[in-house]
Amino acid sequence: MPAHNEERTIGGVLDSLKREGWRNIVVVDDGSIDRTADIARSKGAVVVRHKRNMGLGAALRTGLATARKRGADRAVTFDADGQHDPKAVRRLVSALRGKDLVIGVRMHMGIPLYKRFGNFILDWITFLFSNVFIDSQSGSRAFNRRALEKIRIMSDRYDVSSEIIIQAKKRGLKIGRTRVKCFYTKYAKARGTTIVSGIRIFAGLIKLSALGAWK
Repeated sequence: MPAHNEERTIGGVLDSLKREGWRNIVVVDDGSIDRTADIARSKGAVVVRHKRNMGLGAALRTGLATARKRGADRAVTFDADGQHDPKAVRRLVSALRGKDLVIGVRMHMGIPLYKRFGNFILDWITFLFSNVFIDSQSGSRAFNRRALEKIRIMSDRYDVSSEIIIQAKKRGLKIGRTRVKCFYTKYAKARGTTIVSGIRIFAGLIKLSALGAWK
């Protein structure tokens, strides 16, 4: 669970995951200046801290590396802002049967039209690099051990969501999908990608491709 200044929501999110029976939770505190790390620890999560804010990609890289080191055979990424359905975690894990990476395809419950359009454009951009058309910017994902070993994130920021899919395809991993609910509260709507970050994602993917990052 990547988290940056999420003291308003992270306690409730962790409680909801624990009610679903999940205990091995790693929170990557990405340079927060609030009580995010303290609250996560008080809820029993393993907390790994970045001294400064490094971005979503860096936080996911740290989180997945921690899962590998702890011997996880499966890992699920989950946002700290309350938009993800804790009941979907079991669905994501179940969908891993026969797959290496599963993407949670979001049902559009209250998502603003401009975000839908932006996500659609980013889905097409991801398709250009991977030949996989899917909900590329979804933060709901499940990895099996093979995916944890094969996917090594290089992006530091939002381009990570597309990069994970591109790497999975380039490295011969089997990609699946399952539908998940997302709850777009006023708080969640104010966060995430924008038009500017979309342009940066495209530029970041071009740069990684030019450097041969996925060969």
